[in-house]
Order: sequence, then C-alpha cells, then structure tokens
Amino acid sequence: MNPRREVLAPSQQHEKERAVGEVPIGAGPGKHDQRSGRRTVDPVTDEHDPGELVEEAKLRPRSLDEFVGQGELTEHLDIVLEAARRRGRPVDHLLFAGPPGLGKTSLAGIVAAEMGVGLRITSGPTLVRSGDLASLLTDLQNGDVLFIDEIHRLPHAVEEVLYPAMEDGKLDILVGKGPSARSIRLDLPSFTLVGATTRTGLLTGPLRDRFGFVGRLDLYAPGDLASIVTRSARILGIDIEIGGAVEIAERSRGTPRIANRLLRRVRDFVEVRAQGKITGELAKSGLDLFGVDLLGLDKVDRAILDALCRRFEGHPVGLTTLSQCVGEQPDTVEEAYEPYLLQQGLLRRTPRGRVATPRAFAHLGIALAGAAENPGLGQTDTLHGLGLLFED
Repeated sequence: MNPRREVLAPSQQHEKERAVGEVPIGAGPGKHDQRSGRRTVDPVTDEHDPGELVEEAKLRPRSLDEFVGQGELTEHLDIVLEAARRRGRPVDHLLFAGPPGLGKTSLAGIVAAEMGVGLRITSGPTLVRSGDLASLLTDLQNGDVLFIDEIHRLPHAVEEVLYPAMEDGKLDILVGKGPSARSIRLDLPSFTLVGATTRTGLLTGPLRDRFGFVGRLDLYAPGDLASIVTRSARILGIDIEIGGAVEIAERSRGTPRIANRLLRRVRDFVEVRAQGKITGELAKSGLDLFGVDLLGLDKVDRAILDALCRRFEGHPVGLTTLSQCVGEQPDTVEEAYEPYLLQQGLLRRTPRGRVATPRAFAHLGIALAGAAENPGLGQTDTLHGLGLLFED
C-alpha cells in the first residue's frame, strides 16, 4: 500500500516525517517512493546508528506466534483479534501499558499484520495541535490501525478530538473565526486506535475508559529472554550457544530491548577479542567489560548503591543529595534508575530518604553498617535523617 501524503506546515514537517515513518532521501535506509521523492522506512527506535535501526526493525516479531513471553496477554489478544476477523469488523481500540522496551510497539504492528490492514505510527508529543491528529485521521483507510506511542502525553485539546473519533467515528472541525464560525462533523473510516503508555496513571479517565481492551506487559522471565536472544541471534546471523544466551538474558533487566542491545555488544566483543561462537564464558567476559554486572546493573546503578553503602554508611539519604553524589539530575535518578533497584530489593524509600538494603551491601561486598544492621537510629542519626528529608 503506497503511503498517502499530507500537507503540513514546514516547521512541523520533520516531526511528522518521524511520526509517520518517512524521512527525506539520504536520511536513512528504505524503499524509494518515486511519486513523493522520499524513502519510506520502518519507524523503529530513536537510535543514532542507522545500522542498528535496520537490525532493530528486523528483530521485531511479525505475528503472535513469533512473539515470545507475555502468555496471558497474547492469549487474550488472540481471542480479540480472531473475534474481530470472524465478524468482519475492525478490532476494538487497544491500550498497552508497561515499562519501556517490553514490546508495545511490536504488538501494534502485530495487530495490523494479523488483521491485514495498514499501520500508521505517531506519538503523543508529536501531536501538538488538534489539526495534526485530524490530518492523520482523515488519511486513514477503512480498518487501518493508528498507533500512538506515549499516549499519556497528548495535549488536552488533541485528546478532545479523539473522543468522538473513537466512539462515533466522527471528526468535529471548527471552520472560520468569530461570529461566523461554524462546526462541521465529518465521517471517519472505521479504524483501530492502539495506544501505548509507560505511565497509566497519567491517562485521563475518559480516555482510558474508551479503550475496549487494556493489556499490561510485565518484565520477562530469564527463560523467555534467552529464547528472544536465541531468535535475535539467528536473525542477525550470530553463532551463539545456549549458555551465552542465558548469560545475556540474566543481565537484561527482564527487558527484550536491553537483551538485544547486549547481544549486539557481546557480538562486537567476540568479533574483536575472540573468535567463533558466543559461549557463556565469552558472554560473561564481554558484559563485564561493558560494565554490566550479574544483576544487570550499570555504572550509575552501582554508583547509587556505593554512595548509600559506603559514603553514607546505610543512613537515609535525600534524593537531591543522592543525585548530586552520582552526578545526575534528581528526576533521572528517580525515574530511570530507582525503579529497577526497588524491584531488585536493593533500595528502600523511607520518609527520611533512600536507604540501601542488606542485599545491596552483599552485592557490593561491603560489610553491613551499624545503621543497616539496627533499624533503630540514635538521636544523632535521627537528626541527620531529618536534615536530609528537609533538604528535599
């Protein structure tokens, strides 16, 4: 199906090109469209290496049978898709929620492929004005899938346009200004909206309730990740033993995107420092070299734990103080690093600040400090903890 062009303001052309998966000639790999003078490319991850863009696109599963893990979710989705096919109608609007890198974009592509319809991809921050969304909606064909990533970041004005489009298949447009302005309601083709969000709580109630199916993606088990690594290695032509796949899977934080990234780095290590297939020992050596430890922690993760365990000896530490110790912004520490440390039981949030757990001391090979061994702090420690609390 040839892509249909839409008229955009020059200031928004670049952002929309990224949103619908089109870039000017010479900007990336893809098929050349003679009519528009552009190459159409698969919208994948926002990476800088064009080679890795192509590899990432190849690694995406194309059907539910190829999708590994998330057994309960894929079973439910298979029933929803099959029911829609038997009725000969588009699928209900779908919402996928979960941490980054678990396969929400891949599932959107699978929905379109399983239904045999077109897929249009955009993101919440890209749709600045209601007209941006209107141009996408009017360009859809019957049954098409519109995928909006980070849908919780849609502006309120744009979100209001979605309500009648999702429920009634109508698009309300205001024509003119002032006293002569009038509202026109246009009919839209039947379509399926697939939304993806990493923060379900930021979705408004009216928008969330309009989705007919909400699927939650959880972190993957090491066994599923090992299967994903093995499949990715086969697609990329990498010779890997099961021991190497397991070693990479165990350090991937339960996330396929991280597993595929570590696989590429281990491949680079083996090509430069060794010969032959990726074994468990070579995978371990490569990941150690790149600073990924047995729990999947990187340099900043270990710096956070080191500050809590060594510098503050297990006492509560405020977020601002902790972020200054590791050279990161407080928001970055809180949103990018703390969630995994909390999931692994290495960190606790208390009213007085962040505290390292005994497992964090054991992971770093540090003897437990007095404050960590005895949860009851003395008067001096209490004042110290309150000072850190008031600092934030």
